[in-house]
Amino acid sequence: MNIVIIGAGDIGFHLSKRLSTEKHGITILEQDKDRVHRASEQLDAIVVEGHGASFESLKKAQIESADIVAAMTNIDEVNILACQIAKKVGVPTTIARVRNPEFTDQAFILSEKDLGADLIIHPEKETAASIVRLIRQSVATDVIEFADGQAQMVGIRVEKDAPLLGIPLKELAQKYQDIPQRVVAVHRKQHTLIPDGETKFQSGDQLFFVCDPQYLDAIIEITGKSETKIDNVMILGGGLIGQFIARSLSQDINTKIIESNAEKSREIADILPDSLIIHGDGTDLDLLAMEGLMDMDAFVAVTGDDETNIISTLVGRHLEVPRTIALVNNTEYLPITPTIGMDAVVSKQLITVNAVQRFIRHQMVASIASLPEIDAEIIEYMASADSKITKKPLKSVRFPKSAIVGAILRGGEFLVPTGETHIQVGDKVIIFSLPQARNDVEKLFY
Repeated sequence: MNIVIIGAGDIGFHLSKRLSTEKHGITILEQDKDRVHRASEQLDAIVVEGHGASFESLKKAQIESADIVAAMTNIDEVNILACQIAKKVGVPTTIARVRNPEFTDQAFILSEKDLGADLIIHPEKETAASIVRLIRQSVATDVIEFADGQAQMVGIRVEKDAPLLGIPLKELAQKYQDIPQRVVAVHRKQHTLIPDGETKFQSGDQLFFVCDPQYLDAIIEITGKSETKIDNVMILGGGLIGQFIARSLSQDINTKIIESNAEKSREIADILPDSLIIHGDGTDLDLLAMEGLMDMDAFVAVTGDDETNIISTLVGRHLEVPRTIALVNNTEYLPITPTIGMDAVVSKQLITVNAVQRFIRHQMVASIASLPEIDAEIIEYMASADSKITKKPLKSVRFPKSAIVGAILRGGEFLVPTGETHIQVGDKVIIFSLPQARNDVEKLFY
């Protein structure tokens, strides 16, 4: 497909990088000269310098021959106008990134169709929702839902006293065969492994389970951990992400926001009457201690500065706060976060790219996601009558070694596949795949 991406900032850049690996024709329209140079040097894409709301610039980017226009600039109005222009010239699919919550409010006077977008995505709201899931499930490093919540992939880090250390996976599978789950990946020392029956887990491993959500507590017990009851949460940063988190939690959890800007603090206090808003410098460790950081069940750092978020959550870990979560926007930092002892990390860029990519591929793929520190995809495929994988049992399918079938959802039932399993038309199949296996896996489904 021909895809025009407007904006080569962090989100537009990473979206272009992801989609270009899928052999789409990518054209980027960007106004900033430095970003134009960066995109030209590092991406397999045509890069056009120009303004996203200018019809002349959009014509230079060949918008009239585009299959998809994804407007990803930092300015809502530019993204919306670009989508409206795209629809006017006949572009089939348009996607707009927005920050203003009013545009996505159900009571807003204009519909998505009126705004010209087939999909409006709010990165801050998506990121906040991801963080809330991590707070609600306090042991997990990552939580991704599939099939409208019928299945989850959960990341859990193994500690040195975990009862499953040193035991082959095939023995563990036999021991816990009554629990519908499968370990689909092991992240070990910055490398991702697809486990087999002989794999033995080590202290520090990050395990990724695909499971029936009803059995999550049992899976946590297998790893030797237990959920922490979250009653008190401190949020560093009162921007949109922090506000969305507090609004989601404050009905049943005591929430406290630390915000450095005095005027914004007053605004937030009016917007969030159920949360305690404190004006202060979140990098001031004495302030955090004075405001009870050590008494918190969870600490979330979502300021606009990665270094502040990283350092403050590491301080929280040092003070033994049970749950710490950091927003990290620089994707170059993500691979090192587990090695320096960070609990859980979220990336607004990756969350947004996942949502856009999922929408683009929705005809072939029910859902798609990636993880912050792992170069892999978790994909929910729909098996059709033409899918090769439905023709024989899994043991007879030439399935790539760098991928694994994690679960099958059939008529609302969660199934853990074996070699004898025969995938049927209409099944939803959750697959964990390393990059080198993507094309081979896709050939099995379409």
